[in-house]
Amino acid sequence: MQILLASAKIMREGCRCGGIAAKRPLFEDVAAGFAADLSRMTVDEIADAFSCSMKIAQMNLERYKIFGTDEAELTPAIFAYFGQAYKHLKADGLSAEDLEWSCAHLWISSCMYGLLRPSDVINQYRMDGSFILPSSSGVKVSDFWKSRLTDLLIESVLADDGILIYLDTDEYRALFDWKRVLSSIRVIEPVFHVAKGDRLTTPAVWAKTCRGAMTRYIIENRITNPDDINSFNINGLQYDSSLSSPDRPVIVN
Repeated sequence: MQILLASAKIMREGCRCGGIAAKRPLFEDVAAGFAADLSRMTVDEIADAFSCSMKIAQMNLERYKIFGTDEAELTPAIFAYFGQAYKHLKADGLSAEDLEWSCAHLWISSCMYGLLRPSDVINQYRMDGSFILPSSSGVKVSDFWKSRLTDLLIESVLADDGILIYLDTDEYRALFDWKRVLSSIRVIEPVFHVAKGDRLTTPAVWAKTCRGAMTRYIIENRITNPDDINSFNINGLQYDSSLSSPDRPVIVN
């Protein structure tokens, strides 16, 4: 069983987390090309492209300029991100054995790096799949990745047991030919709801929290049978069989 989790915009600085043997990303050269393209933009252009503040734009421009150099801080991917999902994955609390297991079962999707294993060391960055860059061959970054990542994902899942637990976000689905993924492997996509009276809602932050927590739950419990994720019951969460289907388990709080 393989797991797919989204990367995050927020990245950690000064991370001293260990317990994992560092490896090089599969698409390190592609990421370096994207960073070189972005390093030639101005702060104003970056702020406009990312719809972010000048401070964030300046920080990221500096990141692009030192990308891949000795000045850049390299961090294993599972420790590098600090978005909502990663705050609840809590990778720095995983054992060395947990981390080793995760490297064989967890993929992290990234618009900059394509697909990452937890041990792949990465630079700090910010990237958007809608960008068209010289290094993306004149197409959107998300379209550039499709032909490169679809086969990789399918082949890695088939080399395991043919099952993918999709804990990614909707936006990263664009990195893959999703129709082909669905026709080639079994994809199980948990849904996380909050009950408010008679209504069920899915707040975005809540969903990210649950995806990170479920990823940790799978890793810590070495889950390889997808039915076992239905026992995930952290913070009052509970599997609802009446709302669920085999490939779409519904977890309600």
